[in-house]
Amino acid sequence: MSEDKEIRADEDYEAVSLCKKGDIDVFEVLVRKYQKKMINAAYRITGSYEDACEVVQDAFVSAYKAIKGFEGKSRFETWLYTIVINLSRNRLKQTRSRQQQEAFSIDDPVETEEGSIKFEHASNEPSALKRLEQREIQKKVQECIRSLDDEFREVLVLRDMQGFSYDEISSMLKIADGTVKSRLFRARDAV
Repeated sequence: MSEDKEIRADEDYEAVSLCKKGDIDVFEVLVRKYQKKMINAAYRITGSYEDACEVVQDAFVSAYKAIKGFEGKSRFETWLYTIVINLSRNRLKQTRSRQQQEAFSIDDPVETEEGSIKFEHASNEPSALKRLEQREIQKKVQECIRSLDDEFREVLVLRDMQGFSYDEISSMLKIADGTVKSRLFRARDAV
């Protein structure tokens, strides 16, 4: 299949073409279309919803700035996932480095004359019961995922949670197809 046919097979081809011409409104449509998927992938890799949101925001800014250079050798979605994965990796490294250097956490309670003040995170979940059930499931799943080495975690998230093909994962992570399959087998076996 020629490169031109591959580009046109991308359902976002027209939107990307308009974005390359500077149409900001069309890029906003792409943001709305892929935002949840990107946050999901970033969360699975970083393990933090706040970090995932920041990573995805940075990824969309990077994608917008680089859209004119997008050659269409892969689908737009695959290209965007690659950006999110790379930024997630960087965020994870920063977080780990910061944790090794910090003597305390900003989430620790602050002591005042009146007592201690505990930091509370705002929740976007629908109901208390659903929130508890979802948290318990997500916690167990995330613990399993987090226990994996980075290379296995990435492949597992991209294949089993995001539904990418082996070829797409191979392209995104710049590793051989056989390596993708091997890592996926070992990740599933470990979980």
